Amino acid sequence: MTINKARLRQLHATLAPIMVLPLLLTLITGSFFQIAAVSGKGDQFLWLLELHRGKFGRINLETIYPFLNALGLLTLAMTGILCGFRYASDLDVSKTDDEMYQPQTISGSGRS
Repeated sequence: MTINKARLRQLHATLAPIMVLPLLLTLITGSFFQIAAVSGKGDQFLWLLELHRGKFGRINLETIYPFLNALGLLTLAMTGILCGFRYASDLDVSKTDDEMYQPQTISGSGRS
């Protein structure tokens, strides 16, 4: 099964801006709540835990928010890794370091 490079990059480029906000929100609220819990003030910051779990005021996404976060992150990781492997396979690895860094000479002046 071949993977279309353009489609893979398009999926990654489309999903990345959508997923950055939920992932940052989860990261920041989880970290700050952990700091509050370690300092003994976790009871005062339960609202951070609610945001972390996906409860946004009247909008309650607690049942699906973690799964959507995980699915988005997994998709971004896989498309990023596959794009990286596809990019690495396109590089010409048959040349040695000496051949790659030799000055290029241009033959002819291009004039008739």
